[in-house]
Amino acid sequence: MEILFVLIPIAIILLGFAIWAFFWSVNTGQFDDLESPAHSILFDDDDDLIPDDAKQGKANSSRD
Repeated sequence: MEILFVLIPIAIILLGFAIWAFFWSVNTGQFDDLESPAHSILFDDDDDLIPDDAKQGKANSSRD
């Protein structure tokens, strides 16, 4: 029964920490945009890395 005198304050401290962490994450913008990072993997951003002559050669070889 004496353990309750230790566990209850520890639980209250952990609850306070969890509430503080939640409000900190909301205030710093951690939950602002949840869908864009998931969709950004679908966009092809390698076009700038491929030389133009390689793009033309690939287009010509696909016509054959």
